[in-house]
Amino acid sequence: FHAWVEGRFGQQVMLDPDDLPGRADSGIDGDDDLEELIRTFEAGPFAERRPLQVEPAFALVLGGQVVRGRIDAVYDAGEGRYLLVDWKTGRHLEPEPLQLAIYRVAWAELHGVPLEQVRAAFFHVRTGELVEPPDLPGRAALERLLTTG
Repeated sequence: FHAWVEGRFGQQVMLDPDDLPGRADSGIDGDDDLEELIRTFEAGPFAERRPLQVEPAFALVLGGQVVRGRIDAVYDAGEGRYLLVDWKTGRHLEPEPLQLAIYRVAWAELHGVPLEQVRAAFFHVRTGELVEPPDLPGRAALERLLTTG
């Protein structure tokens, strides 16, 4: 699914996404299931909304540890604001909001944007539900979590 989204929005897939650690789509049961996810996506709010970037990579130092990752999609939300979206393809996922908190801090710092101007959400492709966890922690709280366990 992730590779399909990259191709849909003009990103060239240079590696098989399944070769990258943590990049395999979870919970997709073959081609028919993938086709159903694509149909659901194409009927949803992001079908025609062109992302500013797809799969931008980042490296962020938090509490002395380097955290690397890729954000599934970044959208321009107008007036210097951004919406970061993480696609979720599984059936029974309880996504970790700290993932989005890390994405927000990374995007804000790498692009010189105040953290308050960066929103982050999970998009559950199967249901079309956009979930934006409230009160995502900033840099200081993330570093405390990493250093205190």
